[in-house]
Amino acid sequence: MNLRDIHTPVMLERCIELLAPALEGPDAVLVDATLGMGGHTEAFLERFPDLHVVGLDRDTEALRIAGGRLAPFGDRVTLVHTVYDGIADAVASTGRPEVNGILFDLGVSSLQLDEAERGFAYAQDAPLDMRMDQSSGTTAADILATYSEGELRRIFERYGEEKLSARYARAIVAARAEGPIERSGRLVDILTKATPYAAQRTGHPAKRVFQALRIEVNRELSVLERAVPAALDLLTVGGRIVVLAYQSLEDRLVKRALAEASASTAPAGLPVELPEHAPRFRLLVKGAEQATEEERARNPRATPVRLRAAERIRPAHAKEATA
Repeated sequence: MNLRDIHTPVMLERCIELLAPALEGPDAVLVDATLGMGGHTEAFLERFPDLHVVGLDRDTEALRIAGGRLAPFGDRVTLVHTVYDGIADAVASTGRPEVNGILFDLGVSSLQLDEAERGFAYAQDAPLDMRMDQSSGTTAADILATYSEGELRRIFERYGEEKLSARYARAIVAARAEGPIERSGRLVDILTKATPYAAQRTGHPAKRVFQALRIEVNRELSVLERAVPAALDLLTVGGRIVVLAYQSLEDRLVKRALAEASASTAPAGLPVELPEHAPRFRLLVKGAEQATEEERARNPRATPVRLRAAERIRPAHAKEATA
């Protein structure tokens, strides 16, 4: 299996360009918080000969594949099995108090999408698992079997922004009374039958429901809400963070976290901004950047991506107080 053929890292050159100023010094450390199959990490290790990368992933299969791919780099790579809201503990376990760069490539990985038996893709019939870490946790089938109609409607509305959430929740509850919903093919059939014909012409009926189930199974938004502030706290002055998000809910959380970090905390009306109220970060891109048309044509998975980035420009209060 040639990983370079099946896995094309999204916005790779732009990620390198944005993180490079923080990684060019000696003993620089980059945290790849969503390692996947290691495509981004491999490129960074090749470009920056003195760089050490701490790669995190909750998916044990991804860690196994990435470990093989990155083996030629020896002790320049540290792999950690963890969800990315455990980023602070993961970095602490390496004995490093701070890092120079952090990369998040959010959402479902190529590995998870391409392995039908994982149940992430509505286009392929498979067990409804959807766990990024298959060693523990609740599956999508468990959710479909145990959540009430109201709970199903809530996650479809919140995480899938699905307008037909009430109709779909009702159809699922009715269908499971006849037998458990354990495979993606059966769920797609239920959703399709519950979708008005006119709505079927605007997109696949299962797309948003599958997204919502995946987010609920993996607690993706609550994890992200904790992970980004924790990541920002780990960056040294001059350190940089880049986040690639693939759906609006993720991007809103990232946007809010970076906006708060790059805003003054001075009380309204204060005539002079005191140093402790100055922004801790500055934004490196205006709004959210998208992949170029050329990249979207070459790599369709880059189509929905939204990139945001920031640089730390002053230390935290605690460090100022002890300086």
